[in-house]
Amino acid sequence: MTKSLRECINDATAHNVAIGHFNISNLEALHAIYAAAKKLNVPVIIGVSESEQAFVGLEEAAALVGTIRERDNYPIFLNADHHANFESVKKCIDAGFDMVIIDGTKLSFDDNVAVTKQCVDYAREVTKATGRDILVEAELGFIGSGSVMRDEIPEGAGVLTKPEDAQKFVTSTGIDLFAPSVGSIHGLIKSGKPHIDAVLVAEIKQITGIPLVLHGGSGLRDEDFTNAIKAGIAIVHINSEIRLAFRDAAEASLEANPTEITPAKLMQPAIDAIEKVVESRLKLFNNIV
Repeated sequence: MTKSLRECINDATAHNVAIGHFNISNLEALHAIYAAAKKLNVPVIIGVSESEQAFVGLEEAAALVGTIRERDNYPIFLNADHHANFESVKKCIDAGFDMVIIDGTKLSFDDNVAVTKQCVDYAREVTKATGRDILVEAELGFIGSGSVMRDEIPEGAGVLTKPEDAQKFVTSTGIDLFAPSVGSIHGLIKSGKPHIDAVLVAEIKQITGIPLVLHGGSGLRDEDFTNAIKAGIAIVHINSEIRLAFRDAAEASLEANPTEITPAKLMQPAIDAIEKVVESRLKLFNNIV
């Protein structure tokens, strides 16, 4: 039987590597991400945000990932990425997701704690009733939002998570995974991304004692990833990079084949492009030469 997500995260932490988390909006991305992970024989997490979930389908996403895991006995998992309220999180848990992220970063500290605790309590109830080990992640600090191209680093990016606030938040909520603000920002920044504060990552890891997650990984320098993973990051999120790879390859394919109307033929270059990006990132995260 394949390892659980919690076991894979514990293994990653023990070996100073990180699990790659990649979002999907379509089958092309799912096939590409899985192909890259399987080639390297490493665990992988598939993410769907609320908007992506609406496009892919809630039960459909759970069925697709669950079928691959059962069919191939492979550690591929599904995460509800950046869900903003308890009702949305509950639907994902009920649909069979392995992990959920409650994003209360726009709320006050106390309100963020309250909604996060509500999600944790429900996940524990379902785990107890079904035996499914559902992990809950939450965030504190400014990481921005949206997988988009930005001209410059958005205002607020310098507001990093304080270790003492992280400790209070984790203790108050009982979450399994914590996403602090340590320098990364969602999306791709044309002017270049800020560096990750690896020292802060290590301080937060030590004071919270739980696995940490790095959001906004697209466009970061390789050394930022490796330093962050050594400091305590167990999961790294990548989305914008694979979206850009998909768009560029799909545009090129359409231009090169003006009379082709078969989607499977037109989209194969896009699948290949995503797989190439994912494979490169997974090698880096898992210290594979």
